[in-house]
Amino acid sequence: MARPSVEAERREQILAATRAVVAEKGFKAMRVADVAKRSGASSGTVHYYFETKHELMRAAFEWNFEKSQERRVTRLGHSADPVEQLRNLLGTYLPDDDVLVESWHLWISLWLEAIHDPELRELNERVYGEWRSGMAAIIRDGQASGHFIEGDSVMLANALIGMIDGLAIQVLIGSQAMTLERMRDVCNRAVGLISVN
Repeated sequence: MARPSVEAERREQILAATRAVVAEKGFKAMRVADVAKRSGASSGTVHYYFETKHELMRAAFEWNFEKSQERRVTRLGHSADPVEQLRNLLGTYLPDDDVLVESWHLWISLWLEAIHDPELRELNERVYGEWRSGMAAIIRDGQASGHFIEGDSVMLANALIGMIDGLAIQVLIGSQAMTLERMRDVCNRAVGLISVN
């Protein structure tokens, strides 16, 4: 049996390969053999960690969310200014590098599959709950310090999240009306709209 660190590393390689394959082909077209090839493992090795394609996909979604949280911590910085914190938080979700583009593809696949899969709906509910709570906490702190307008912080967070999701989809499909830079500008302006100047 492999050492735990080797197993963890191999599992991470498989999950990263899953994200890349889903980004390239979509979940429906993804085969375990594709993931194995991308990760440099055999199909048997992939099945050692994940018995089914569905289990692999669910694990990839959860892993991707954990990675997004790690990126968020790294990119947020230590600013005490709630306006800057919120701008930085929104900035962590711009599809501005290969990993984030792959991550967005994985999220879109999750949403499509979750329409018909109660387990994936529950996963989406849980991770979106964490994402919503984190953004609402920044808004609440900003309201308490007089930086943001009064109002339901969860409602404001939902409005921002819905905006980000919609804009990112437009960027990913190559909309000429919604470029990455335009998305960045819209996000910054949205923060400005709830800020007290």
